[in-house]
Amino acid sequence: MSNTDKWNSAVAGLFVCAGLVALGYLLQSAALKFKEYERTVVAKGLSEREVPADVVIWPIKFTVASNDLTGLYNSLESQGREIKAFLVAKGVKQGNITFSTPVITDKLAQEYGSNSKAQFRYVAAQTVTVYSRNVELVRRIMGSLSELGKKGIAFAGNDYDSRTEYLFTKLNEIKPEMIEEATKKAREVAEKFAADSHSRLGKIKRARQGQFTITPRDKNNPHIKKVRVVSTVEYYLSD
Repeated sequence: MSNTDKWNSAVAGLFVCAGLVALGYLLQSAALKFKEYERTVVAKGLSEREVPADVVIWPIKFTVASNDLTGLYNSLESQGREIKAFLVAKGVKQGNITFSTPVITDKLAQEYGSNSKAQFRYVAAQTVTVYSRNVELVRRIMGSLSELGKKGIAFAGNDYDSRTEYLFTKLNEIKPEMIEEATKKAREVAEKFAADSHSRLGKIKRARQGQFTITPRDKNNPHIKKVRVVSTVEYYLSD
């Protein structure tokens, strides 16, 4: 091998070594960078609101008893008209009042094998339902329902299907603001963690919006709703 060939081989070897060193440095730098981006923190942010219900569904269940089936139906119709007139006079719109199909029970048919004898053979139950967006008006009327009770109308208010429902239907109006607040609080938590660990908060790696829940504020105030959402956000950390 000539001196020129030896020199060329040496130069080529130096370039190869330099390339390997440079490649090693780049790989090490990339590994360190990748490792840095592996560090994350997961934070949760809560947003809550108390809002008034904007829809009320009020079932008014009343009962009638008689030994005469025809008289039973007549009493149902009469008392139903009286309840409707009472509601309209108090300010409820007629279109917001509906009547269910009457449920008739024959006590004589149920007495088979029993020694007891019912005072009235037939018992009927019917429900008048008020659906209204004027929640405060309906709540005031509820307090005056005893006026009808004094006229001899018997109400059944302890049944599960006779419970008043309060709804909040304007969730979409407050959703953006609540999501923003929950995300902001999650970042505040993450920033506090980063500061305590002598790190810097980076970009968002992933975020997850929780499900909105609407529940009564408490059992005594079902017309006041608590709206709640939790956002979960994962951030990158760096030194």
